[in-house]
Amino acid sequence: MGTLFDIEYMLESFPKILRYAPVTLLIAVGSMIFGLAIGLLTALIKIYKTPVLKWLSAFYVSFTRGTPLLVQMYLAYYGIPKVLNYLGERFSWTIDVGNIPSIIFVYIAFSLNVGAYLSESIRSAIESVDKGQTEAAYSVGMSRLQTMFRIVIPQAVTVALPNFGNTFISLMKDTSLAFIIAVVEIMGQAKIVGSRSLRFFEVYIDSAIIYWILCLAAERGVFFLEKKAKKYKEA
Repeated sequence: MGTLFDIEYMLESFPKILRYAPVTLLIAVGSMIFGLAIGLLTALIKIYKTPVLKWLSAFYVSFTRGTPLLVQMYLAYYGIPKVLNYLGERFSWTIDVGNIPSIIFVYIAFSLNVGAYLSESIRSAIESVDKGQTEAAYSVGMSRLQTMFRIVIPQAVTVALPNFGNTFISLMKDTSLAFIIAVVEIMGQAKIVGSRSLRFFEVYIDSAIIYWILCLAAERGVFFLEKKAKKYKEA
């Protein structure tokens, strides 16, 4: 009869799983950066009610928030190669879809997912900035673009920062889905290590501890940024 819990195996497996923490962080940070860019663009389209694009952005946000991330990852992983193959045949392009790394599809799916959620946070944060400040900026000769990036967005960031932090922490935990399309990160490595001995309970505890540590570190980082932003706002 086997032991219920093998702590030695858990301790032995911990560093093997920890080695893939950088992959998890790379996915989370990269997707967050791209997601912020997508979210800002989507928010500006909604705020300025750009013709046609406002309807496309509304559909994008609604569809993304209304479907599971897992489904979106499958759509990216299986759908994008089909589209690229079709375009290659249609326009005689030379596209070797098979050489596209799986992590690219992870970045695409995660960035689009995060961008949809961040767009609403960014939009509400921008609209919370006093309209009098934008009018004052226009009165001294600033363009709309200058006013947005020099006056409005710096203040909006301080308002949206807590939501950004929560989104990043959720994103870091969601990276555990990346293994379904053959990207090995913390959870993927835990499954691989566990399958060698069938001691899945121990390796899942390892992965839970690693995720917990990463999330605690992210929380402290966000808290530090919030304190800095609060000082900037009060200055």
